[in-house]
Amino acid sequence: MSDRYAQLLSTRAGGLLARRVGLPRPARLERHEPGAPVLRGRALVGGAPGGRLLEPVVEVLGEARCELATGPEERLRAIVARAGLDATIFDPEAAGEQRLKALVFDASAIATCGELSALHAFFHGCVGRVERCGRVIVLGSPPADCRSVAEHSAQRALEGFTRSLGKEIGRGATVQLVLVAAGARDAIASTLRFLLSPRSAYVSGQVLRLGPARPPARIDWEKPLAGRSALVTGASRGIGEAIATTLAREEARVIGLDVPALAADLRRVSARIGGEPLELDITAPEAPAAIAERVRGGLDVLVHNAGVTRDRTLAKMPRERWCELLEINLCSQERIDETLLEAELLGANGRIVCVSSMSGIAGNAGQTNYATSKAGVIGRVGALAPLLAERGATINAVAPGFIETQMTAAMPIAIREAGRRMSSLAQGGLPIDVAETIAWLAHPGSGALNGNVVRVCGQSFLGA
Repeated sequence: MSDRYAQLLSTRAGGLLARRVGLPRPARLERHEPGAPVLRGRALVGGAPGGRLLEPVVEVLGEARCELATGPEERLRAIVARAGLDATIFDPEAAGEQRLKALVFDASAIATCGELSALHAFFHGCVGRVERCGRVIVLGSPPADCRSVAEHSAQRALEGFTRSLGKEIGRGATVQLVLVAAGARDAIASTLRFLLSPRSAYVSGQVLRLGPARPPARIDWEKPLAGRSALVTGASRGIGEAIATTLAREEARVIGLDVPALAADLRRVSARIGGEPLELDITAPEAPAAIAERVRGGLDVLVHNAGVTRDRTLAKMPRERWCELLEINLCSQERIDETLLEAELLGANGRIVCVSSMSGIAGNAGQTNYATSKAGVIGRVGALAPLLAERGATINAVAPGFIETQMTAAMPIAIREAGRRMSSLAQGGLPIDVAETIAWLAHPGSGALNGNVVRVCGQSFLGA
């Protein structure tokens, strides 16, 4: 469903009215186009003294063919020179034509409250130069790597900084904090590329944790899932269809699963993307075994997307409505994973990605059953992450916020408009935004991401 409010404000008269009255003005978000560069514009790189991540950051930006800028600091200029790259010198006092598409700041060495002033020193002079739909990334250290109370405190302070900046930067720009463990410095490429690119259009205000990982020897950034198989549940329409389509675009062999009642839609999607349909009710007792038989040669990516809503306040909710939803949204996932993992059918460097929800984080009136199931999904991700790490695999979740689907189109207009505007980006997301995030988590180069819950919500004000 189209966002008529945003369309109105995109006109000259609508924009003038919004400025005079003080209405929220959502920017038109840039989204990925095949063949487009990672970043359309210049990235300014900086860092606090002693940071350990500037070299890998410069290397990733260079490999992605990003245009670079730095301050005059000799150490940073030397890093750029050693990488065989060129970078312009950014002068915050220069005229306004020095525009920037991205800011990347290494805060990993900040160890005291006084050193947090490095954030102001870097961002004060450049954040106003960020273009529409720009990107801001701050890199820090996870708590487990901190050596003192002061360092732990300073690194935790980065969350407040990035989440606040995300709410004030405006114009469709996004802000993220990436905590990079000591053994993950050479495994940041997939995450940096995603966060800098239009693929992350509706992801903002997130704290991402990268653990120790060994990146694959070779990555085809244009076709990263070539030769890999993926199973997507609930693939016949909406977000599930977008996920299946996006994974197929990345060259995965996709098996789309959905209930027999949606067989026609499922076959249509499978035919369009060159995938295979699997008509199956995941709550059936025989479902896990049937899935295992279908992927007996091994599976590289498993996306748990199938889910339903059965809204009603708890006092009016029949037991069968509660139980049916929990079976579909949570219990079936447990049984499927248990069967596939026991049979060792998840391949080396395998990925499990689960679709949770902002309701599982913030709760929602009339959705005690749904929020319970989606919070349970988040719990499963946290519990399974260390077990999958032992197998060289990962599990993560996405938590969509307000996404423009048939379900949200059926909402009362007041609730729908509130859902769209109550985020830093002041608009609803699209199914492709969820799909792009899942494709990133499923990427063979994303092995450092394990146990994360990524909100695809435009930095929703709920649960933030």
